[in-house]
Amino acid sequence: MTPLNASGANGIAPRDGEIGSRGKPRAVYGELFGQITNLLKLRIGVVMVLTALVGMVVTPGQQPNAFETLVLAFAILISAGSAGAFNQYFEVELDRKVPRTCNRPFVTGYFRKGPLWLGIILMLLVAGVGSALLVLNVPAAVYIFLGAFFYAIVYTVWLKRRSWTNIVIGGASGSFAVLAGAAVVDPQLGPVPIMLALVLFFWTPSHFWSLAIAKNRDYTKTGVPMLPVVIGNQRCAEVVLINTLTLVAISILPFFYGMSWIYLLAAAAGGGFFIYHNYLMVRDPSPRVAMKSFFASLAQLVLLLVGAVLDVWLLG
Repeated sequence: MTPLNASGANGIAPRDGEIGSRGKPRAVYGELFGQITNLLKLRIGVVMVLTALVGMVVTPGQQPNAFETLVLAFAILISAGSAGAFNQYFEVELDRKVPRTCNRPFVTGYFRKGPLWLGIILMLLVAGVGSALLVLNVPAAVYIFLGAFFYAIVYTVWLKRRSWTNIVIGGASGSFAVLAGAAVVDPQLGPVPIMLALVLFFWTPSHFWSLAIAKNRDYTKTGVPMLPVVIGNQRCAEVVLINTLTLVAISILPFFYGMSWIYLLAAAAGGGFFIYHNYLMVRDPSPRVAMKSFFASLAQLVLLLVGAVLDVWLLG
């Protein structure tokens, strides 16, 4: 980014006391970094990078060298960031109505919407997919592109305002990260990475619908047809439990395709913990309990991923 200026022509709105200043306070750069992190949704990007690395590790074959691994991480982080930025660019009016998203930089005016930002977003996507294409291989680049495309276009533009299936179909973006990591090792995908991709596919609705139950009022206010808005919190909690049972059953399957007891223990422990909190949510679909289910989904995913890596490193 270029320094802030009076005109804001670079897409960044000027702040008081910053115009004409040469030595910017560290706080200004710190704020800029925080706003960019928010815009690119880098926390989500980091999770996608981790799932890709797990997909890479569990795939039999010659593991990529350090440079190729860094390129994989960079490509996924930047491509996911471009999709996250487009999501915020496209949804400014929706984000403005919701307390959870009203501090996003396009809403607050820290960054100004305009053609420049669309160009930056496109360049990020080209940099991510292009680096994977040049250094890794075509399948990995295709999966990385599909991950960004499903989040930015399928979820954000096509489905979010139209159908309760928005997070189901759009959530497939997370699955493509696993496949990208596996494709770096072996473009002919084996059963374990495919199963882990399915785990991510089923994990996303249970994870997000738990949050949507907790934030039902926000989605009702904006008119976004998230499942709890369409069928109510109670029925949605029941659907989440059924979906999580399916998710956990699929997460156990890699044990029968070469993964050991370490992975099985992690998958069972994390899955049981998540199912328990889903059950509590069915009994009491309140925002407080739903948020506990949301955080339980994160714990389940972390346990699963750590278990898969330890399985390979310790016994592979």
